[in-house]
Amino acid sequence: MDAFVPSLPELVARARADLRMGLPVVVDDGDIRALVAAAEALSAPRLSAMIADGTAELALTHRRAETLKIRLYDGDLVRLPLSPDLRPGDLQAMIDPAEDLSTPLKGPFNARREGSATLARAGLALAKSARVLPAVVVRPVAQAPSVLTRLPLEAIAPQTPARLSSVVNARLPVAATTDTRLHIFRPDDGSEEHYAVEIGRPDRSKPVLARLHSACFTGDVLGSLKCDCGPQLNTALEAMAAAGSGILLYLNQEGRGIGLANKMRAYALQDQGFDTVEANHRLGFDDDERDFGLGASLLREMGVGQVRLMTNNPRKVAQLQAKGIEVVERVPLWVGETRFNRDYLRIKSEKSGHMT
Repeated sequence: MDAFVPSLPELVARARADLRMGLPVVVDDGDIRALVAAAEALSAPRLSAMIADGTAELALTHRRAETLKIRLYDGDLVRLPLSPDLRPGDLQAMIDPAEDLSTPLKGPFNARREGSATLARAGLALAKSARVLPAVVVRPVAQAPSVLTRLPLEAIAPQTPARLSSVVNARLPVAATTDTRLHIFRPDDGSEEHYAVEIGRPDRSKPVLARLHSACFTGDVLGSLKCDCGPQLNTALEAMAAAGSGILLYLNQEGRGIGLANKMRAYALQDQGFDTVEANHRLGFDDDERDFGLGASLLREMGVGQVRLMTNNPRKVAQLQAKGIEVVERVPLWVGETRFNRDYLRIKSEKSGHMT
């Protein structure tokens, strides 16, 4: 029956789903273990059970801690003790910046200094991969219910990246050109599938015109005017069609890797006057949570080792080269600006280092 025992990547996939549904998971670090739950998804009864004995703590990233003016003792996160009489609304106010204006007087907060932050740090990493707010309730336990998903610490931050396997590819005529194939790649860790749009028949013995394009439902599908994603997608495909060949990688890393729900939370904060980066920080995320190493893995799977990369983002160039893909040329991709995306483009240049 060993064939039916879940592998570590399969357990992590199960844990991500559990967090999104409001179920805690068990994280083991040797003889130390804790229940870890996504703070935003916890129901009132489960929150009550998590904090009942007074040992639970709330882990927040240093980005969210900066917004709440909490002193950092653990470097990249803070741990706040949770009282057994904590109300769900008070927890929500701590984790969700949408409540910052309506409940401005939070705290004072006394972050924990003693003990290890290892399990809290792992919980935050798991929450980010589940695309929920990076805020987790952590409760140390000696024994945990056997029905809960159980993970060893090392499974959450694996040393080897997920393996991407080709599922299928087929002809797909598109507006830019009818000579197009769409490739579907599936990772072995249960995370999102990624796609490659192959234009023509790129010569793998030469640098291939390529682009790493992050999924943007609002821009690519709805035609949002707040960003330049949709025009960049179409312009890149048209340029590859004009050149006779190219590969556009469509990476499912919506909202710079924070997911569509959190991206909309960031948009709501932008409506309050915060810029793109500030909004991400208030939510608890870094400027950019994407992993462009995925692009390198996909290119290798497609037999590509050298590219002419269509991008304005120096991080894409650096991460591809660090993963063994030679970027022989950066091809700028400028699609103009409008009154709706002017500030967005300015922040990309000033705070994220985007080039023109």
